[in-house]
Amino acid sequence: MVYKKLLISIYDEAKEKKNYSKKLNKEILENIEIISTKCFNQKGVYTVLVTLSIYKIKHPEQDIRIHQAQLENGFSGRSMDTHHITPTLKEIDLPSMAESGWLTRSLEQPFPYTLDYNGKISDKKVKKAFLELINEIQVNNINPKFVLVELFKQVIKIQEKNKIEIQPLENPDKLTISKIINLLDKQFSFDYKTSYGSKLPVLAFYSIYKIIINEISRYNNCTLKPLGSHTASDRTSKSAGDIEIFNNNELFEAIEIKLDKPIDANILRIAKEKIIKYNPKRYYILSYYEIKKEDEEEINKIIQEVKEEHGCQIIVNGIMATLKYYMRLISNLEVFYNSYSELINIDAELKAIHTQKWNELTEELNHEL
Repeated sequence: MVYKKLLISIYDEAKEKKNYSKKLNKEILENIEIISTKCFNQKGVYTVLVTLSIYKIKHPEQDIRIHQAQLENGFSGRSMDTHHITPTLKEIDLPSMAESGWLTRSLEQPFPYTLDYNGKISDKKVKKAFLELINEIQVNNINPKFVLVELFKQVIKIQEKNKIEIQPLENPDKLTISKIINLLDKQFSFDYKTSYGSKLPVLAFYSIYKIIINEISRYNNCTLKPLGSHTASDRTSKSAGDIEIFNNNELFEAIEIKLDKPIDANILRIAKEKIIKYNPKRYYILSYYEIKKEDEEEINKIIQEVKEEHGCQIIVNGIMATLKYYMRLISNLEVFYNSYSELINIDAELKAIHTQKWNELTEELNHEL
């Protein structure tokens, strides 16, 4: 609890725009800027930096470079992150990992975070900035609170820049299934020239499920698991799919969504492994593209095997066809539109361009309604 309170108090200082920049030199400020700019793509590095900084404040005698308990004079940074830092980052809506920054292979190597640390952090500038900031805190006694406040200030600024007010529907009573499907199709297929666009159909289906679990008897007593990071690997996400529905704490349905690739036999094999591990009753695999024709026989074979051996029904279908079907089931299309718009607006991984495009499309729709 003490770590959570400390992290929140530092975050509050950042929101109040407390200025510690004059207490930090130019190189430190440049390194903070590098980490903040890449905090959504390099969340592991960012999370580990936050964890080590918080730990240093509470335990100034600890060399925070020695981040594993198995190392001589070390401590478990991963344990602290998992139990205190990542949950708090999620609570205050700052970028966070699914579970811990230390689940990133490049950061979990059993070596101290010295300047010559050889973990393969993909972005060399980020690696250099991270190690230099740790060195400044540990070796040169820079106050980690100053670093975190300046880091959070920049992250908050980026988040605010990415948030754009969503245009409301002017005549929602005239909204039709075909019009909203057309709207979604245009949004999904647009070339954003940036990452995370593949999360948009995940948000659309999540909005649908928020409605149907309350309106369809099949989903009585069901709950939706909160959405995780769309970039988390299968190894770290510990989930069966992009969306999970539970019934009395047992996995009921899982939905895996592929915007940018056709469904092939390998996707089915991965799904089979997840079904064996997590045991859902149904498993949906939805793609914006067609099933890979040359894999169709193998795909059907795997579906049949899973049904016979595990009792789980795998359903393979198109994203747009499935959305259109679900739209027929819900009682109010405006509720879906508002829920989806809200998810776009609050999602920390989406970029400003995703919100801008949704606004443009909504404006076009308003002219039609």
